Amino acid sequence: MAVRVPMGFEIAAVTAGLKASGRPDLALVYSPYPLAWALMSTDNIVKAPCVSRNRSRFTSGAAVRGIVVNSGNANCATGERGIWDNEDMAGAVASALALARVQDMLTASTGVIGQTLPVDRIRAAVPALTAALGQDSGPFAEAILTTDTAAKQANATLRGGSRIVGIAKGSGMIHPNMATLLAFVLTDADVGQDELRAVWPGIVERSFNQVTVDGDTSTNDMALVLSSRQIGADRQEFAEALEEVATKLASKVARDGEGATKLLTVHVSGARSGAEARAAARTVAGSNLVKAAAHGADPNWGRILAAVGRSGAVSDLANLRIGLQGETVYQGAALPFDAAGLSERLRTEEVIIEIDLAAGEAHGEAWGCDLSAEYVHINADYTT
Repeated sequence: MAVRVPMGFEIAAVTAGLKASGRPDLALVYSPYPLAWALMSTDNIVKAPCVSRNRSRFTSGAAVRGIVVNSGNANCATGERGIWDNEDMAGAVASALALARVQDMLTASTGVIGQTLPVDRIRAAVPALTAALGQDSGPFAEAILTTDTAAKQANATLRGGSRIVGIAKGSGMIHPNMATLLAFVLTDADVGQDELRAVWPGIVERSFNQVTVDGDTSTNDMALVLSSRQIGADRQEFAEALEEVATKLASKVARDGEGATKLLTVHVSGARSGAEARAAARTVAGSNLVKAAAHGADPNWGRILAAVGRSGAVSDLANLRIGLQGETVYQGAALPFDAAGLSERLRTEEVIIEIDLAAGEAHGEAWGCDLSAEYVHINADYTT
């Protein structure tokens, strides 16, 4: 999908030879302007050098000028060499762009853990990468993919003309806090760094941290928002549009879960707090039993109820309601329904589960996918 990046950004991708498939695997976002930015990244104790390096830059509070991303190699668990290889990747791009400081270029990597990064190939590809800089985000969205089956983009335009363009990748090893996803959101809205950093954690918590595919949290994931600050924007409208873009990307990641045939969307209402609503939604979306039932079009509400019960969210069990595809199947007790008819309605690309905890006014959502035999095949053969 061709999407023009916001004002003040250039974007590109090339093939550096990191993927055995020969597909594009080196990507770049660049701006001639200092960029305001905010970052959320994995809480896995095992972190790739790109995560640690970006966090260090983030803590400094300094502006940046872009990010270089490689796919096909996570450059994680590669020791001191991995740290220097990551720095060399940033340095090669910073030099080609004549940046004063190598720290102005952030880094991201995704792929197989434990393999050294072929930096020589990256260096050789950098001139072509910088020469390819342009306005179309499509090549970048393709180049960052690993086991994904589709590129993932979302965008929004604000009333004053500023734009938000989000690009993400993620398919497997996906679970909250955060998942194996990379998300890069670019905007030309004139929103300062302090404001970005104030709103971004909550948006990530309600979007990317509500995605679950297989219960595994990775070592390299990050969600980054960058602003070139070119066009004035209403702050409230911007925050709402930014969350809309992030939510759309989160849903696309779940829909493209490894081996998935269905998107699983869980809406929870009637919670005491947003945190409890999100916890209940995440637990249901991440339940292997619920995921398997979704794959088999089995309207087994008992698995949903059990997942809610272990989520930690408080509910009024006498009034708790569960709906499947818009039909209430449980409300304090089992309700009669046409099991065969509902099963047929579950044979679709999206399964919608609605849960009312009947304990408050807060609500939350989570996104997952069904569990198929293909998921096992993909991950059994991933490195060999």
